[in-house]
This record gives sequence, structure tokens and C-alpha cells, in this order.
Amino acid sequence: MSLLTEEKKKIIQRRLSISLRDTVPVKPPFIKHCVIKKIESSISNNSKKPIKIWSRSSTIPPKAVGQTFLIHSGKKFVSFIPRESDVGHKFGEFAPTRTFTGHSGNKRSSK
Repeated sequence: MSLLTEEKKKIIQRRLSISLRDTVPVKPPFIKHCVIKKIESSISNNSKKPIKIWSRSSTIPPKAVGQTFLIHSGKKFVSFIPRESDVGHKFGEFAPTRTFTGHSGNKRSSK
């Protein structure tokens, strides 16, 4: 009986040692190459001119903190200045594509 419990302990320890973090590779954040070029050129030139971005799916890199971006919302460009807490989020999260016009009010029928 002790052999079975020892074998079970070994099997359980093996299973616990293999975790999802060890088996699944972590994907790097997606940043479009043109966005990286624009950020690096504005840093090297010390330019305060806003950077126009159409790539809403790009991740905000740490280099982008403090820069001014104009993110395309499908119709117009929305101004955005990323902070430290915004690093890792997508640019598209900060430029809404739909305009909220408000809920319709209760229309009471007049007697």
C-alpha cells in the first residue's frame, strides 16, 4: 500500500511541476512597424508634432509615454497622450468609434 501512495505522490509532483506558463510560449506585443518608426523619429528629432496613427490594434510601447498621438476613429482623429498606466493597452481603446447619443426617454402618451 505504501508503494501505491509513493507512486501517486511522484505522479502528482510531476503534474504540479509542469505548469501552463512553462508549456505555452508568450507572444510578444503587436506594434506595427510604421508606428515604431514614427515614434523613434519623433524622439530623435525632439518633435512635439502629434503622430497620426491608423493602427488601432497596435500596443502602446513604453517609448510612447508623453508623446501626442492622433488615433483614427474611422471618421476623425482623436487626440491622446499615453501615461505610464496606459502602457500595454491598445491604441484603439482610447479612440471610440461609436458616438453615444443617449437613451431614448420615456414617451408618455398624452390623453
